Amino acid sequence: MTIEYLLVESLADVMDVPEAVIVKSSRLKSVVWNDFDRIKKGDTFVAVCRHCKKKLSGSSTSGTSHLRNHLIRCQRRSNHGMSQFITSREKKKEATLAITNYVDQGQKKDDVLNLVNIRFDPEQVKDETNNTLNYNFDQRRSRFDLARMIILHGYPLGMVEHVGFRVFVKNLHPLFELVSCNRVESDCLEIYVKEKQKVNELLDKLPGKISLSADMWTATDHLESSYLCLTAHYIDESWQLSKKVLNFMFVDPSHTEDLHSDAIMNCLMDWDIDRKLFSMTFDCSSNSDYISLRIRDRLSQNRFLYCNGQLFDVSCAIDLLNLMAQDALEALCDILPKIRDSIQCIKQSREVQAKFNEMAEQVKVQSQKGLSVDNPSQWNSTYAMLGAAVEYREAFSLLQESDVGYSACPTEEEWGRTCVITGFLKFFFEVTNILTKTNFPTSNIFFPELCDVHLQLMEWSKNSDDYIKALAFKMRTKFEEYWDKCGLALAVSAMLDPRFKMKLVEYYYPQIYGVVAVQRIDDVVNCVKALYNEHSICSPLASIDQGLAWQVGSSSSGKDARDRLMGFDKFLHESSQSEGSKSDLDKYLEEPLFPRNVEFNVLNWWKVHTPRYPILSMMARNVLGIPMSKVASDCAFRSGRRVVDREWSSLKPATIQALVCSQDWIRSELES
Repeated sequence: MTIEYLLVESLADVMDVPEAVIVKSSRLKSVVWNDFDRIKKGDTFVAVCRHCKKKLSGSSTSGTSHLRNHLIRCQRRSNHGMSQFITSREKKKEATLAITNYVDQGQKKDDVLNLVNIRFDPEQVKDETNNTLNYNFDQRRSRFDLARMIILHGYPLGMVEHVGFRVFVKNLHPLFELVSCNRVESDCLEIYVKEKQKVNELLDKLPGKISLSADMWTATDHLESSYLCLTAHYIDESWQLSKKVLNFMFVDPSHTEDLHSDAIMNCLMDWDIDRKLFSMTFDCSSNSDYISLRIRDRLSQNRFLYCNGQLFDVSCAIDLLNLMAQDALEALCDILPKIRDSIQCIKQSREVQAKFNEMAEQVKVQSQKGLSVDNPSQWNSTYAMLGAAVEYREAFSLLQESDVGYSACPTEEEWGRTCVITGFLKFFFEVTNILTKTNFPTSNIFFPELCDVHLQLMEWSKNSDDYIKALAFKMRTKFEEYWDKCGLALAVSAMLDPRFKMKLVEYYYPQIYGVVAVQRIDDVVNCVKALYNEHSICSPLASIDQGLAWQVGSSSSGKDARDRLMGFDKFLHESSQSEGSKSDLDKYLEEPLFPRNVEFNVLNWWKVHTPRYPILSMMARNVLGIPMSKVASDCAFRSGRRVVDREWSSLKPATIQALVCSQDWIRSELES
């Protein structure tokens, strides 16, 4: 048997060539004939399907493609037979490619024959065929796999009715019953219900508290439509910082802040986490302040919050930095158009570009930055444009002197202010990058960075240029409003970093507060002690049976017996401390700082040291999980709200919520 014959024989069922060319004897070689009887009628041959008895051309000149196509569509033929056919065909195709490669490479005939024997080992083919025969097609499972795929990748629900998709699926597996858009929507909702139950069970078993963040979204085609995204942040039992989207609900813009707070409280009770809430993070706005204050008051009435809610209300630090960056850009509102026009002017032709490059060399510009117009929706893009333009300022001035058609060059005073404000943006850019370098930042990293922001704003306010001084004052006012609300939570978080403990607070506060620094430091110490004491008595505020709804006030009979003994529990704890035993907190603060010159993960440290500090580690789990920022790293420099995908924004609000939440849960499950 020649190698050429082996090659032809292997190609018999892979390529659509006439049977007369392939079959060297009267035997029918193609496995397709396992499902057909070849009958001679007169001078012609007919192929009769053994399953449905349909008659097709069996002529040697007709090939076997039409027979294979019939088997795919034959309703009476078992799926197992097709699996066997495909397996055998793939085996031959695989061997054919291998034979071709060996012949091309000049391999010996015996080596090629050995390869054929290995590839077509009868026992191996038999085992793999048996495995394929054991497969049972499951319509329901396949249908839900399709729905999960749509959720996971954000595909439009209507894709199931696209002609191309339906043809593809039908050819991929003829037994799959195609579904409608309504059917796949129902499947997505069913997946949402099941996934929500899993998340509910996870939240119920968490060892610590939960912090929430609230973020507003808008729709692509309906900018007046708003959605509120509630996300739970927590440190799980393995000391990993995690988050789950809990709700994605439509918000009527005409509703008052009271209605918004009511909607959030209803979500908390639906998830049964109102008793487990530690903090809540909103954006920096007066409306958000009112909503969070109202929620805090209602939770405090039921004694759910630590330290009377002192650490509950948090504003997003990245949102604050964005607002201050926007203030800086607003101060350049008259200069930015000139810089954009200047860049577009030199980009309009190669001749102007070459002339500008010569002038840049003439004034010895050393910059490696390229000049390009910014994307106004991303302030880091505008910062990059300004940073490059400032370095070419002298070249722009020369161009204006030599080109009468160019008149957009900023004045020297404008360039000077642009340099200063670009310095502001550079600082905000660097701080933002530090705080968003991970998608799961713990709260301890924010304190030193924001203290530096505070000190810089104080320094910028001393600028001799009244224009710059006014800008610095405007930004400083925003920052101090934030600091008054969140400074305590930031300081407590920094104290729980074993590299710093109270030393970082003691370092920054004198620079920020001057003569009243000692009092401010005492405020932090007192808050830490109060928070520790509440954790040390196993937080009875959170373990009280809270069957009543949040709207219901205290009973007319006053405090119950357990409430009255809370003071006694505190007395026992404090008296035991005074009798000489050191608390976790005392031991932690007295021991040396952890070295800062080694790679460090604060959550790993607390995981390892939980046996030594059992109470303080409970407190660390709750505090370090506070989301000081609710902004994803890919949205850190974006102005405006996040936008719902165009394909989903036209759906019903309940469906949008199911898709967004389920997508988050499925993705986090795949990443874990």
